[in-house]
Amino acid sequence: MRTKTKILAATASALVIAGAAATVSVATGSDECPLEGGDLDRATSAALAHTGEGTVVESESGDGGAAYEVEVRLDDGSVVEVQLDDRFQVTGSSADDDASGENEAGGDTDD
Repeated sequence: MRTKTKILAATASALVIAGAAATVSVATGSDECPLEGGDLDRATSAALAHTGEGTVVESESGDGGAAYEVEVRLDDGSVVEVQLDDRFQVTGSSADDDASGENEAGGDTDD
């Protein structure tokens, strides 16, 4: 009986671990892919032309209605997300609220 109990306990533990891993995977998974090569160059140029300043901090494809999205950190520290179509034309932009607390975690500040 002890062997059966050990096997059952090990199987139950493995199922719990597998379930947790699947939950994390689903919660963090997406169709977004970082841009590379020529796509990155073209998206960077379009986004910086739109914002007039800044540094690209993230780029991706396959998110929602936009073919490409580029996050640009402006000189004042704010971040703008620029949406581009499949021909790298700007279709919109918005403040990126997800990046608002990055400097609080030890990043460079002007204080």
